[in-house]
Amino acid sequence: MTGKADEALGYEQARDELIEVVRRLEAGGTSLEESLALWERGEELAKVCRRWLEGARVRLDAALAEETEREGAEGSE
Repeated sequence: MTGKADEALGYEQARDELIEVVRRLEAGGTSLEESLALWERGEELAKVCRRWLEGARVRLDAALAEETEREGAEGSE
């Protein structure tokens, strides 16, 4: 579950923190408890990134649809 602080994270911030979490997990040397906490944090950050990317996709799709409609209207005149 993501918190209010995660919702305020920008895409780049969440991505950078996720990269650091993955780096720490790959490096090893952490306790099982710390590894689980890192994994959970990584899942939360991935959700934040996914929401940003989905939002960007919606905006792009809307802009492309608007452009297509405009071109269709100009072509019928």
